[in-house]
Amino acid sequence: MSQLRRFSLLIVLIVILILISSAVLVWAYGNNSYQFVFDRNQPVIGSGFATTTTAPVLEIIHLPVPKPLKAIYMTQCIAASPELRTGLIKLADESEINAIVVDLKDYSGTVSFPSEIALPGGKGCAVPDFKDLVKSMHEKGIYVIGRLTVFQDPLYTKTYSEQAVQSASTGKPWRDRKGLSFVDVGARPYLVYIISLAQEAYDLGVDEINFDYIRYPSDGDMKDTRYITIVGSKAEMLERFFAALTTGVREAIKDKSGKLPILSADLFGMTTTNLDDLNIGQVLERALPYFDYIYPMVYPSHYPPKFNGWANPNQHPYDIVNFSMERAVARTVAATTTIGSLAYERIGTSTPAIYEKPVYSKYKIRPWLQDFDYPVAYTPEMVKAQIQATYDAGLDSWLMWDPANTYTKAVYQSDPPLSKPE
Repeated sequence: MSQLRRFSLLIVLIVILILISSAVLVWAYGNNSYQFVFDRNQPVIGSGFATTTTAPVLEIIHLPVPKPLKAIYMTQCIAASPELRTGLIKLADESEINAIVVDLKDYSGTVSFPSEIALPGGKGCAVPDFKDLVKSMHEKGIYVIGRLTVFQDPLYTKTYSEQAVQSASTGKPWRDRKGLSFVDVGARPYLVYIISLAQEAYDLGVDEINFDYIRYPSDGDMKDTRYITIVGSKAEMLERFFAALTTGVREAIKDKSGKLPILSADLFGMTTTNLDDLNIGQVLERALPYFDYIYPMVYPSHYPPKFNGWANPNQHPYDIVNFSMERAVARTVAATTTIGSLAYERIGTSTPAIYEKPVYSKYKIRPWLQDFDYPVAYTPEMVKAQIQATYDAGLDSWLMWDPANTYTKAVYQSDPPLSKPE
């Protein structure tokens, strides 16, 4: 065989091996199918982010999920300051806190960690020593959850305006009341961008990828919104995204042992009690099949006046959380539901329709609770009441939110449970 033929044969074999190693993700919208070619060591195809990601040379350790989990949130600006972040790490080290949620990409679209594919020009904070931060938390036994804001991304929409939710009146990206724009759920290249960021974060040692703002927009002139495509309903479109996202992330970053990454999603608090999609596409039963954990944001301050008969929800932190979590648990462990899902089978032909669903563990539900002053000052007793309400609903884990990262330290000292209010 001539040297030229040997060389040609070698090239053909290399191409075949690359094709075999690439993971093909098919995301179907109605009658249309779209392919995303994704391989962790090859350029991202179809996203507009042509780059090559390199697997780390040193072994990365991932901690197991704490059971129960008790977490606080760290902004990426706090994470960017070694002096400021030390205080939160110390709080966790000296209390019952065993996990910290840290921003991977915040509301501005800025990616916090060193990334080969992140868009430049973000207004948020960068954490150049992100890998060292994760390592330092791991050394203290702190489980690291990376929070990745999904569809609220004004940096991405500025660069790729055609993929944004559009304003019918201006023909430009729609903005909410805060002036922030959203990526359209139907923007297919954006899916690959999010998968790629999740892969990079996991390779830096992040133990769990948490997806926030994984919904359609709200808090603005909703009549002025125009979307790329909605096949079926918002709820169906978002469920298809859930399926494609979680499948894509798991295929992209599973290690050689077959261990899969832990994935979680933040949902509006009222998804625990409402059966509709709240006009944002989120339905509890449509998220349960795809994520390892669901984190409903049951902040009492975010409930409307007279919710469930409570004129001022802020005066009922225990009641709001307990009522919401009991409903969430009941729906999670139920074997049937009246809510359709792409993952459920309809039982018979009766009306209204009944669907068979898996009986999920109640511990799949972990609420975000409130430790911040809005619209009233939240006392230690009010924060503790929410924790107790979670326990009284049969759950054992929670995450605490404070955008200022000034937590009420006295709350987290492993006090015995409070008596259940009568």
